[in-house]
Parts: sequence; C-alpha cells; structure tokens
Amino acid sequence: MKSIKKFISFILMTATAISFVAPLTVKAEEGVQKGYTYTYDYWGDIQYSPDAYSKVGVYTASVLGLEVGFKRPDGLYTHDGSVYICDTGNNRIVQLERIDDDDFKVVNIITSVQGDVEKKELAGPTDICIAEDGTIFICDKNNERILKLTSDYTYIDAYTKPNDSTFDQSIGFLPDKLVVDSEGRVYVVCDNVNKGMLKYETDGRFAGFFGAMPAKYNWTTYFRKRFLATDAQRAAMDNFVPTEYDNVAIDSEGFFFACTTRVSGKDSSEEPVRRLNLLGKNILIENGYENVQGDLQWGNFAGRGDPSMFIDVTALDNGVYVCLDKTRGRLFAYDEQGNLLYAFGGIGNIDGYFKQPVALDHMGKELFVLDSFDNSLTVFTPTEYGNLIFQALEEYDRGDYITSGETWEKVKELNGNCDLAYIGIGRSLLRQKRYEESLTYFKTKWDTVHYSKAFKRYRKEWVEKNIGWLFLAFFAVMIVPLAVKRIKQIKVEIDTADIFKPGKDQERK
Repeated sequence: MKSIKKFISFILMTATAISFVAPLTVKAEEGVQKGYTYTYDYWGDIQYSPDAYSKVGVYTASVLGLEVGFKRPDGLYTHDGSVYICDTGNNRIVQLERIDDDDFKVVNIITSVQGDVEKKELAGPTDICIAEDGTIFICDKNNERILKLTSDYTYIDAYTKPNDSTFDQSIGFLPDKLVVDSEGRVYVVCDNVNKGMLKYETDGRFAGFFGAMPAKYNWTTYFRKRFLATDAQRAAMDNFVPTEYDNVAIDSEGFFFACTTRVSGKDSSEEPVRRLNLLGKNILIENGYENVQGDLQWGNFAGRGDPSMFIDVTALDNGVYVCLDKTRGRLFAYDEQGNLLYAFGGIGNIDGYFKQPVALDHMGKELFVLDSFDNSLTVFTPTEYGNLIFQALEEYDRGDYITSGETWEKVKELNGNCDLAYIGIGRSLLRQKRYEESLTYFKTKWDTVHYSKAFKRYRKEWVEKNIGWLFLAFFAVMIVPLAVKRIKQIKVEIDTADIFKPGKDQERK
C-alpha cells in the first residue's frame, strides 16, 4: 500500500514539475526568438525596453525561389517598392518586389548590360543606386568602373579611375558604395582612398574629393617619430592621414550620412558617423547623453571586445537614422538630436540575429539587413512601441506639442525606464509654456540643457507675474526702516523739546 502511495506521489510531483517547467521553457524560447531591445541612461547603464522592431521574415535564395544561392552579397538598395541585392560573389544583382506584407518575388536578375560597351558582364557588383530621373548607377568593382545605365540597363557611360594628380595612380580603382543627389551628381566610396568620397558631375567629369575626414594628430607620437625613432621605426609607425569611409547614404533633406569602421572607441573626438552638408562639413547634432558611437559597454562577449563599428547607415524620412554595427550585429537608432532611441539585434543563429551583417536600408519605416555570411535578407517592421516613438517625434516636429506629449505618455506607460519619454513630455510642456511642470521631468532624467532653458523661462515668468509684489517688498525693505528711524528721531526731538523749555530753565536757575 505504501509503495502504491509513493508511486502515485511520484507521478503527481512529476506532472506538477512538468506543468511548471513547460510554460517557462516556452517563454524562454519566445524571448530568444524576439531578441531584446535596450538603450542607455544618463549614467551609461543599460535599460531594457519593449521591442521597437519585430522580425517580418528572413529571406534566402531558396526561400525566394532562386536556383543559385547567394554568394557573399555585399550591397543592398531599396527604391520605389523594389529591393536590390548585390550578389557580389555571383556577379549579379537580384531585384525583388513585394507580393504582400511578408513575401517577396524575384522580378529581375541583372548579370550584364546592353549597348555599345566592351565589357558587358558584371564583375563583383557591390552597390546600386537609381537617380530621380530613373538613371541607374552600379559599382562594378572588379571591372574597376561605375556604370551609368538607362532604366532598362542599356549602357550610357562608365566612370573609371580619375586621370587626376589628386588621385594616386598606383592604386586600383575599386568603387565600393555610391549615392546620387537630386542633381545627378555621383558620390563614390572607394577602397584604399582616404581623401573622402570621389565626386562626379552630371556629365561624368571628376570634380575632386568630398567630405574628407580630419586627420587625427597625436603630439606624443609625432615627437617620438620626428626626433627619437629610427628610420625603420618611422616606417612602421602610422601616418597621420584621414580615415576611409565604409558607406554613405542620403537623407530626405539632401544631406549625406557617412560612416566608418576605423575607430578605436578610446577617443571621444572620433566620428564613426558624420552628416555632411554640400560643403562636406560635418553638421551631425550630438545632444544625447553620449556621442553617437553605438554600445557604451563593450564587454568581451564571444571574444568581441571591440567598440561598435558602423558598417552602414540609413536615414528615415522622419529624421531618425539607424546605424548597423558589424561588431555585435546590432542596429542603433538615433533621433535628429543624437539621442539613442533603442538598440536591438545581435550575433547568432536565430531569426532576427546575424552572422556577418554588411548592408542596411529602409522602405518606409521598415528596415532591411543583408547578411553576407548567412546569405540572407532580414526584414524588420516597427512594433506598437516603436511606432509610438516615431509618432511622438513626428508630432513634435510638426508643432503638435500637446499631442506629442500625450503620445510620449503612452510610451512611458509601456516603458517606465524610457528617458526620452520623460524628456519628450518635458519638451512638450516647455513648448506649452508650462515651465514649472516641465522642470520635474527634466530633473528626473538629468536633462540639464532643457532644465536650464525651462528654469530661465520659469524665472522670467515668475518675475513678470510678481513684479508688483517685488517692488512693494523692495520699497518696504528700503522705506520702512527709514520711516521708523525718522519717527524715532521725531520722537526724540519732541521729548528733548519738553525738557529745554524757557520757563523750566528759569525755574531751575
């Protein structure tokens, strides 16, 4: 009997344990599939948040119905509803069109060009861009040229190595990435070129270099190299030269976003991302807690102890720009002021993670990431949380300050750790001239810049409202003591006048 009871107890305990373990296992798996999203607070600590983006799908050649799989794809471009993948290893460009929200179809495979040109076949294409008039430009890297084609891929012209003294003729012409502005000018990032981007006018004429990054100068190294080092040591030392770009994009306002992976993470003056005007000057605003640099905490996860290295950048139409970190496979989204909105992604084998991310682009608010090692394209779409952040930013830019504050309240309800929600509410109140209320929100999240602005205006408003009382208090402080003093003097005079009356003086004598 006892043995039967023990057996029944064992069965019940096992069933109970399974009932507890099973849900936990499912939740853990769901958490892994979704990934995680985070940002950094004022102190540089990680603050986790709801996912701002969710995965739509991961698309490989087999999923897309291609007979030949992708091979080291290196370029990605979206235009007018189409997605172009530069399948570099297979010397082709694959054009996709969307069927529905989560499905794509192959509509074109470009392996060659038409027209009067000697080399018709593509060789290692790394990027493609389409101008406003429909003209197509392709970085045909291994053929050392930039192709200019009609919309049906008919040859128009080819931009080759500049025959110019400013371009080192001893190196090959290896165009890697390019963009085209609204006037049809082409800006090219080339391998082994550290003078900035190559600029070509609409007629194909080389117009020099654009947006060169400033050289980093170290006086200690210079002194040691100039006066102490031997010739062999000098040859081995790094030269003070500008840094190469890795990628470039154009935003909706016509400014250029350029990024580089040549960073050490130890110098606060480094510029992994730059926003360039037409003069090539960096106008990137960095008013966040930290400069635009990706991860603040590096750690040494899976042997990756390096800083974030931005291999690509894309700019959404609402002023938000997203940087792709090849070090840890993460995407970092920033607003126009340089505030980190959120970061997500990672290196891994599950959907939504990457092995070797190389390219990033967007369509609307959706994000597309190309993985060169996994030979896949991953598509992300904003969640409710991500859309609310976008909505709040857009409402504020339109001048709908009250509505923006209400939307930031919804963001705060979803994520009480979101610093930007508090700051956004404070900015909304500041615009509504509710200065005293805004001070609380800025103080909570250590936003000293906006706190100072709000306090200055609150002080001015308070003075204007209480100017009458202030003058009254001023006069009270200044006049009352004088009046009291004068009264005392009068009283003393009266009292002394009674003592020294003539009649009394005679009586005393």
